[in-house]
Amino acid sequence: MARDPDTIQREIEQARDALATTLDELGTRASPQRFVDEGKATVRAKFDDPKVKYALIAVGVVVGLLVVRKLFR
Repeated sequence: MARDPDTIQREIEQARDALATTLDELGTRASPQRFVDEGKATVRAKFDDPKVKYALIAVGVVVGLLVVRKLFR
């Protein structure tokens, strides 16, 4: 069963367009800048949590006091 050359050409163009779309989407998903932005957003979300925020402040104060104490001994 022979196919019409015009039909074959159309199918090739459709496949090429679908491949180009897929490659564009993969390029967007695998973008290093996107990974950095998502990482920043995750870290900011963690630090906005009051439990984490106040725990880090407390640790900073304790370390600061220990450093000051060590300097004046």
